[in-house]
Amino acid sequence: MTTNPLVARIATGTAPIETLATLALEQHRVIPADRRAFLHLAQRETATPEAADFFEFLAAGEAMAGERLIAFAEACGVDEARLRTYEPLPGCQAYPAYVAWLALNAEPTDVVSALTSNFAEWGGYCATIAGALRSQYGFTDEACGFFDFFAEPSPELDEKALRVSGSNKGFVNTYSTLLRHYEGMFWTTLGATP
Repeated sequence: MTTNPLVARIATGTAPIETLATLALEQHRVIPADRRAFLHLAQRETATPEAADFFEFLAAGEAMAGERLIAFAEACGVDEARLRTYEPLPGCQAYPAYVAWLALNAEPTDVVSALTSNFAEWGGYCATIAGALRSQYGFTDEACGFFDFFAEPSPELDEKALRVSGSNKGFVNTYSTLLRHYEGMFWTTLGATP
């Protein structure tokens, strides 16, 4: 069982559908922001060919995830008008803001190492949520596709990450720690929504 309180509530079906709708709305901001950050990292002059390949692969994955997010949002009752008028929560958007900061300021190879340190935890959250959406909320496979996508292991992504080595372990540790804190802020903020 996850130690993330909101994911634990989703797992038991006690998180309200409005919280799930807010999750969809926030992810509609996170996904394109992260995609642009990854594309920028791939194009940085200091990006090695291996790092560029890794970030291009991540950016393509974000595009696919964004397509799958639509069905989840619709299952939560989010329509186009609400998407357009939604005001994002600062605590949820701190994570993509920091990823954008990394894209501008950190060495791409160090960002690879920092990001991959959190993939297993994020994938575990997504697996738990995908299962709960089916068993507790009665969502279709299509509506769960966003979470299924991130829950599935990606040997190709792991292989690409292994080809890249962060050059500054001190920075990598700091970046990893901050990413974990900002992700925790994302879930805490969501959990506090009515």
